[in-house]
Amino acid sequence: MYVIAVEFVINNEFVSQFRDRIQQQAEDSLTNESECHQFDVCFDLKDKTKCFLYEKYTNEAAFEVHRSTDYFSSFAAEVEPWVASKELKVWICD
Repeated sequence: MYVIAVEFVINNEFVSQFRDRIQQQAEDSLTNESECHQFDVCFDLKDKTKCFLYEKYTNEAAFEVHRSTDYFSSFAAEVEPWVASKELKVWICD
């Protein structure tokens, strides 16, 4: 499995909009991508501006399919001004 971990820090005034939009992104990915096996959206209990994503894909090619979708492009463009920082890490698991 190809695992993507993303940590976001959201500008405080956009937390509510980001929460709604990231949930839609997770739903779109799981519904439309047969090789997206997991897409968890987690928020820090003490700091509402911090969000963590845990995504599992069959392989790197499946993740690239995810990144090429219209809904991914739409999501990325919409939330860009809401995000203070973003860190993406890639992991491999057997």
